[in-house]
Amino acid sequence: MASRRHRRGGGSVIVETGAFALILALALSALQAVLAVAGRVRRSPVLAGAATGAAIAAALAVAVAFAVLIHAFSVSDFSVANVAANSHTDKPMLYKVAAAWGSHEGSLLLWCLVLTGFGGFLARGRNLPFELKTSAVAVQGMLGVLFLAFAVFTSNPFDRLNPAPFQGASLNPLLQDPALAFHPPFLYAGYVGFSVCFSLALAALIEGRANAAFWPAWGRWVRPWALASWALLTVGITLGAFWAYYELGWGGWWFWDPVENASFMPWLAGAALLHSAVITERRGAVAGWTAFLAMAAFVLSMLGAFLVRSGVLTSVHAFAVDPERGLMLLAILGLAGGLAFGLFAWRVPQLRGGGIFAPISREGALVLNNLFLTAACATVLLGTLYPLILEATNGSTISVGPPFYALTLVPLMAVALLILPFGPMLAWKRGDVPGAMQRLAVAAGLAVLLALAAYALFDTRKALSAAGIGLGAWLILGALTDPVERIRLFRVPLAESLRRARGLPLGSWGATLAHAGLGVFVLGAVVETGYRIEAARPVAIGEAVEAGPWRVRLDDVRVVEGPNYLAEQGRLTVTLRSGAAPRQITAERRFFPAGGQTTTEVGLDFRGLDDVYVVLGERGRTAAGAPAWNLRVWWNPWARLIFLGPAIMALGGALSLMDRRLRLGVSRRKGAA
Repeated sequence: MASRRHRRGGGSVIVETGAFALILALALSALQAVLAVAGRVRRSPVLAGAATGAAIAAALAVAVAFAVLIHAFSVSDFSVANVAANSHTDKPMLYKVAAAWGSHEGSLLLWCLVLTGFGGFLARGRNLPFELKTSAVAVQGMLGVLFLAFAVFTSNPFDRLNPAPFQGASLNPLLQDPALAFHPPFLYAGYVGFSVCFSLALAALIEGRANAAFWPAWGRWVRPWALASWALLTVGITLGAFWAYYELGWGGWWFWDPVENASFMPWLAGAALLHSAVITERRGAVAGWTAFLAMAAFVLSMLGAFLVRSGVLTSVHAFAVDPERGLMLLAILGLAGGLAFGLFAWRVPQLRGGGIFAPISREGALVLNNLFLTAACATVLLGTLYPLILEATNGSTISVGPPFYALTLVPLMAVALLILPFGPMLAWKRGDVPGAMQRLAVAAGLAVLLALAAYALFDTRKALSAAGIGLGAWLILGALTDPVERIRLFRVPLAESLRRARGLPLGSWGATLAHAGLGVFVLGAVVETGYRIEAARPVAIGEAVEAGPWRVRLDDVRVVEGPNYLAEQGRLTVTLRSGAAPRQITAERRFFPAGGQTTTEVGLDFRGLDDVYVVLGERGRTAAGAPAWNLRVWWNPWARLIFLGPAIMALGGALSLMDRRLRLGVSRRKGAA
């Protein structure tokens, strides 16, 4: 009985500690901002050091609050309203812990944890000039004040219930999944990581740096944060897409849901920021554009937070939140974004460019690629917001879905991807197009041959899919051409090529992996969407459904009991009609008594790069009166590449972060000296 009482309110001291830590973090963030401003105005290292201490203390305080919330979920303390609304005693421990960030209040606390944690790392940075660092720490502290105040006063995860309920309402069963348990931490680490880029850009504008010598160093300071945030966001988006693929049971992995778009827009802005920061670091050029992208990436992240939590969207991904709190988030977005872009508009005439470059150059290729990425981001923004604006103005409703993006976004991205391999082949300042084309001739020839082979061998009615296969191959082969040229493979002895390969910077290998991973993703996305085959019909025990070369037979259906659900489990045999060895898989319909909800558990048979994807539908009757179940089968060719490609891209980002030049924030020339 003692343990049962503890679960329902006996941990009040621990919970109050978490509530106090959250309020303390708010006070420390305010102190961080005040001390940093005072230290900058008075040029006092003592005050600036105190601001650093306050930033680290704020991060530790939020960490304590977050640990307390996880403890409350793990022991099922239903005296905490957040726990009572999102947990249940029968839920497995992994999902009890994951429920700590599965609600609006808990996910907002996770947001604050990442924000203050990154702020603490920024405050400890040793390579930044005093003025820039102090101003950036002040901006980061102000962001902490905004979001921590929102958490404390409107979305406190430690609000209490008296009396405490005997049992909780449980978490949405769709969210009780391993991929989605880890999806929010990675996603928020990427989202909120861009806050440091935002702070550094705003600090540079506050300082009014107009000299061209400042911006190359600033580009080096921004790049590691942008790279880390982009790589983490890539992992987070991929986990979310994989969850949607095998948990929702609709056969796809991306539906252009507005909440999906909310994470895709910062990703596009972050990709543009990475390429722009390279130009700023190397040549001191396009500094204003880089600063704008650094601010835009985080503003788009805040826009995503508003869309998910405001109640303006209906989505399986969205938190059901009252509009009043949505208005407060909109006010935070307007305040932070309005001040940032207002300052940018004031300072941008003073931002003098650095090195001059010809249109045909590596800088020119990167700028052109950036323009297409930015146009793509604007297209996604328009498709996401237009229905909301239309409904708010005249009450009309409109759906913007895959057809819109197929007609607008896909051509923009296709052109950007065609340009991408040319960048590394061109020299800085002034490039040689014929020379670049000569070096890429083999890659282009092989890509064209693969496209023609796909057109001839698969389905001649799908010429665009064949062209997409050629585009993916072009990206992969073009990315590999750069290191092949630099190590002079097949043109010098192998030992010499290996020596040159060891001498290449990790950043170069990371860029190659990232670009090749993008090509792998394009191949998977094009083949899976262009050549998939779907079949569905009611089947009795022993009957089968055929999709493409695969045959799926329903062997048996039984009721099984899970940790917190009952399931109707279908046992299936998957065989290749040409005679491959059969495999056994299961597909389920799960009922969760705590919430009264039913979900599907997809049956997946991984066959090399392909998937055989099976959904067990509702029970019915055949014409003869025998029990039958609606069985939907998809053959998804090359679906593995859809998720392998982003993993390679994130690995490339991690490899680039290990480059000594990025970690130390010093140029290669200076290190050599």
